Amino acid sequence: MFKLQVQEDEKDPQAWHDVNGADGKLLIFEKETAARAKLEQLYPILVKMERYAADTKRTRVISIYAEDDS
Repeated sequence: MFKLQVQEDEKDPQAWHDVNGADGKLLIFEKETAARAKLEQLYPILVKMERYAADTKRTRVISIYAEDDS
């Protein structure tokens, strides 16, 4: 499982926050490729800046453990 995080303030390394959907719930993906595609869709400018301008990292995909409901 994977979730998305964004750092809104590049000067504050602690300013990372989870990305939620329109319903207010945490966006969670089973595949990393799907998570990265959504990250690029939601934050295209930040992702491209990181890729091409060697900007500081302000977006990330985090691996998380799913809770076992058994």
